[in-house]
Amino acid sequence: MSEFTVGESAFLLDGRPVRLLSGALHYFRVHEAQWPHRLGMLRAMGLNCVETYVPWNLHEPRPGVFRDVGAVGRFLDAVREAGLWAIVRPGPYICAEWENGGLPAWLTGEVGTRARTRDERYLGRVRDWFRRLLPEIVSRQLDRGGPVLMVQVENEYGSYGSDTGYLEELAGLLRAGGVTAALFTSDGPEDHMLTGGSLPGVLATVNFGSHAREAFAALRRHRPGGPLMCMEFWCGWFDHWAGEHAVRDPAEAARELRGVLECGASVNLYMAHGGTSSGGWAGANRGGALHEGPLQPDVTSYDYDAPVDEYGRPTEKFWRFREVLSAYRSGPLPGPPPRPPVLAAPAGAVLTQWAPLPAVLGALGGPETVAPVPPSFEELGVTRGLVRYEVAVPGPRRPYPLTVRGLRDMAVVYVDGERAGVLTEEEPRLKEPVAGPARVELWVESLGRVNYGPRLGEAKGVTGGVLHERQYLHGVRARGLDLDAFDGGVAAVPFGVPDGTGAPGLYRGTVVVRGAGDARLELPGATRGFVWINGCCLGRYWSAGPQRSLFVPGPVLREGGNEVWLLELDEVDPDLPGPRLRPV
Repeated sequence: MSEFTVGESAFLLDGRPVRLLSGALHYFRVHEAQWPHRLGMLRAMGLNCVETYVPWNLHEPRPGVFRDVGAVGRFLDAVREAGLWAIVRPGPYICAEWENGGLPAWLTGEVGTRARTRDERYLGRVRDWFRRLLPEIVSRQLDRGGPVLMVQVENEYGSYGSDTGYLEELAGLLRAGGVTAALFTSDGPEDHMLTGGSLPGVLATVNFGSHAREAFAALRRHRPGGPLMCMEFWCGWFDHWAGEHAVRDPAEAARELRGVLECGASVNLYMAHGGTSSGGWAGANRGGALHEGPLQPDVTSYDYDAPVDEYGRPTEKFWRFREVLSAYRSGPLPGPPPRPPVLAAPAGAVLTQWAPLPAVLGALGGPETVAPVPPSFEELGVTRGLVRYEVAVPGPRRPYPLTVRGLRDMAVVYVDGERAGVLTEEEPRLKEPVAGPARVELWVESLGRVNYGPRLGEAKGVTGGVLHERQYLHGVRARGLDLDAFDGGVAAVPFGVPDGTGAPGLYRGTVVVRGAGDARLELPGATRGFVWINGCCLGRYWSAGPQRSLFVPGPVLREGGNEVWLLELDEVDPDLPGPRLRPV
């Protein structure tokens, strides 16, 4: 078996210097049937390695309940078959613009700000998770015939905390779990980040998108020796709902990549291929320099302006990067693999059934809770989805302002069954006062949990209370609708025919496909919600943009009829066309 080691100035493979030319590709953002194609695209670009995170919350949706952890091992097997090496970043925190930075919401709801510290309740959960996860990685290390060269300790911890003892605990857990591969940390090239995020005896790497010499100089102030590596070369960026689409000039990005390699460093392109945050798993950020400002939810697409786009196609950046990387490899590069099949012709969906949101909640929602104050999503066991809160305004009383304190993130409000407005964290007060007696319903939606910064792990829902003038309204009924509830199908939902008003609710219909293949789904009449095809949740849609369509991997579609579910949380324009598939 081969041996990979961290030398004094270079990585060594069987004692000989080797440069890692890696690219990030998240197995959980790519349909499994398309892993071989995307890995082949990385090889064709000139890479010899692939890097992936592992999202804990995807694989342990409830404490002790595990879901397809074997996907990690299957992906690493596909990496080996593709002739690539692998870098694995198992967290437990990963950021990745992923819901809650990969930490389960039930966990952060349980431990709060003690997450990512040596708190024993938190570390106990990490131990249990690592006991389940690590065998998938350990058995596929290089010294056992697999592709895994390196494993990361936590992720960018220096951007969050200073408890290096916590990092030591995690490194110990990895070693105790059988990880013999080289360990490393990755942080921004700033003194406080490298001080808080690195460990003696563990390779330190840095993350940046430009000014390689300055970044590596900062690293050398902390680590005079060891191989240089940019663990995240940010060759693109991600998008927020209602924001601008982020792009980076391919020529400029290629110049900066060449600058990294001219320093004699190894590199990991972040992202080489971004994929899609399907299933409603996209995270969110907080604006402002200190990441304490307004919520900025991430879009469903994780295209990232990467060299291999969301649909798996080579971009101009791909060809420019390939030219740069070819100078640092021996032998000719393979060409891109054949493109997966593409939808042969456009197809429109016909939505013939509809159920209002209360009926959907009644069929698929969790148990109703009655509490003095509004329970959070975490207390109700809701990860991704929405919660209906009901509270009474006593009366008789004159009209007063109705305000929701601690709203995260958006609420459609009904007063005595009539829609009264939409509230947000920035605008938590109804425009029109409410008189009593009245029945108030708040349909509160999470737009994605924060994945980076000090607000990581914050609760969702109504986290403060409902105020009528200055008086708290007590006695709250709450019931959650988690997206996972749709995994078993919607047969229990009492569908009728659409009422023609475009009201919110669950719409169901079919789209007939001829020549199944990769497609994009347009939703011209819809406002905000989630969509499924054949039971696969494609993710959130929102007319706020900048994303205007959703990627549909070809393996999700089948010849003939395909079932479509549209969970609209605002309104559908009945005068506009319905969902439509188009070739990518």
